[in-house]
Amino acid sequence: MAFLYEYGLFLAKVVTVVIALAIIITLIAASAMRGRQPKGQLTITDLTENYQEAQALLQQHLLDKKSYKKWHKQQSAVKDDEVAGKLFVLEFTGSMDARETEALREEVSAILAVANPEDEVLLKLESGGGVVHGYGLAASQLNRFKQQKIPLTIAVDKVAASGGYMMACVANKLLAAPFAIIGSIGVIAQLPNFHKLLKKNDVDFEQFTAGEFKRTVTLFGENTDKGRQKFQQELEETHILFKDFVSQQRPQLDLTQVATGEHWFGYQALTLKLVDELTTSDDYLQSAVKDRKVLFVRYQLKKGLAEKLGQSSANIAATLWQRLQDKRWF
Repeated sequence: MAFLYEYGLFLAKVVTVVIALAIIITLIAASAMRGRQPKGQLTITDLTENYQEAQALLQQHLLDKKSYKKWHKQQSAVKDDEVAGKLFVLEFTGSMDARETEALREEVSAILAVANPEDEVLLKLESGGGVVHGYGLAASQLNRFKQQKIPLTIAVDKVAASGGYMMACVANKLLAAPFAIIGSIGVIAQLPNFHKLLKKNDVDFEQFTAGEFKRTVTLFGENTDKGRQKFQQELEETHILFKDFVSQQRPQLDLTQVATGEHWFGYQALTLKLVDELTTSDDYLQSAVKDRKVLFVRYQLKKGLAEKLGQSSANIAATLWQRLQDKRWF
């Protein structure tokens, strides 16, 4: 019996070690596989083909058989070499941290690999702005088209404000819907301060820094006038950089009139030269598909379940915050 007990104990240890090794090997292999897998996938949709299929379907219902055959023969006579360049279509719906820039970078790189100066890029943009560094990078990605002499058109159907307008002003041609919100060339920062609440409840807050202005204002400590002044100075400097960037992209603007942090609707933005034309992205695309090859380019990032749940929660929080901030309903 003692032998069987010792043998069983030994066997259990061996099985435990084998299982542990198997788990470790599996995790290493899975990690290596993840390293080889692409972070996302590039998809191309032929919008011209979709338009032609929808058009043919409707014509088939509207025309008699003889008329439809005649119409279809005329359409088939149009050759691809008669198409006046390609139009690449992108979409950017920006969040507060401009995390969509990661996908935008991939899309820009893919288009630049095949595009010619005879082609054009249309970006459908929607953003109320966000962090400076995030939208600065997004604008820099769009500027890559201009550096390669690829015409860039940006269409704003709803909103391009603050960081959104930083991106929009890069366009060679900027379109806006009549009631799209445009502008907000300004910088804002706000934060609560809990120092009085902590002091009332005898809670000490200690903060250690090296450098006089490593931290100017804080959530929990007692803010000083000197710290506030420094923080305000940093905001003003950021605003100057923002204005300089807009001025370089759209020199026709009167910055003293438009760089006040205000926003305007499309009609007003056209008068102020913030945009070049009043139209929607739908109108622009419907005109383009008649005589051009129009391709919708999208880079879809792969996300795990935890990331999807986290992003959903962040989107809900951002929506609630925006509604609390915006008191104007239309």
